[in-house]
Amino acid sequence: MKPSAQRKMSVLSSAPTRFLSMLDFGPAELTACLSRAAKLKDARAAGRRHEQPLEGLHVALLFEKPSLRTRATFQIAVRELGGYSIEPPEDVALGGRESIGDVARNLERWVAAAVVRTFAQARLEEFANAAPRLRVINALTDQEHPCQALADCLTLTERLGDLKGRTIAFVGDGNNVAASLAQAVVMLGATMRIASPKAFTLPEPFQKSVEACAADEGRLELMTDPAAAVRGADAVYTDVWTSMGQESEAASRRKTFAKYQVNSALMAKAAPNALFMHCLPAHRGDEVTDEVIDSKVSVVFDQAENRLHTQKALLAMLVAG
Repeated sequence: MKPSAQRKMSVLSSAPTRFLSMLDFGPAELTACLSRAAKLKDARAAGRRHEQPLEGLHVALLFEKPSLRTRATFQIAVRELGGYSIEPPEDVALGGRESIGDVARNLERWVAAAVVRTFAQARLEEFANAAPRLRVINALTDQEHPCQALADCLTLTERLGDLKGRTIAFVGDGNNVAASLAQAVVMLGATMRIASPKAFTLPEPFQKSVEACAADEGRLELMTDPAAAVRGADAVYTDVWTSMGQESEAASRRKTFAKYQVNSALMAKAAPNALFMHCLPAHRGDEVTDEVIDSKVSVVFDQAENRLHTQKALLAMLVAG
């Protein structure tokens, strides 16, 4: 199956009905989602009752991978939007007893939306294509993590304002987090620099998709030197060197990525007061040191909090328009 990174961007004037990739949004939808998330965040902080677009509706959470932030924030998001979440057991959720398509066709009759956290992007797309009336959200696949990118962009805009002309540096594996983040920030007019070992650079289909969806001054720069990527950057982002499903490669990856650790010396090359970002969980002492992740410029827990607000906005957009 052709990678979803090559999917054409949605028509800006139409309301999105699924969110399998950042490419299901264009700049207008992304900006609208971030704006709605900010309003929902303000309402929650002030204790005000806000919109209830899921009132009387159910949302299925289908998780094949472990989760703290994604599971908790979607459970809370559904409840605070007035809905109810169900969590079918893992052994029946995604094709364990029956085909993925049949699972989707059943759920389509009962729930308004499904949040899916799985391995291959192809499994997610098979599920979504089998149930066209069902609103489907990608809560993480091996290839993409668009919900994380939404929270990251809200965090960046809260701290930096308009991202046009800003530079975001990602140091480490050109993985699912890097792919979705790159697509999002170039839509907002920022430069995305990704420094990775040659064998771990952002896959070519995603390079093309990022270039295709860039707006205004947005652009992608790939390199192998972490110092070059970080130099003058407004934010420095990293992720674990070994993702779920790659545990057997942990020792070799630790050697390969050793010079890509984000530490005080590397952060010193960024712009003054540059933000430090990480999607969590972090492997302290590997991709980042304690002195950086616990520093005053670290916004990792802001990112985690913002998962709730952006996912509330996302659910509201997909279900209520």
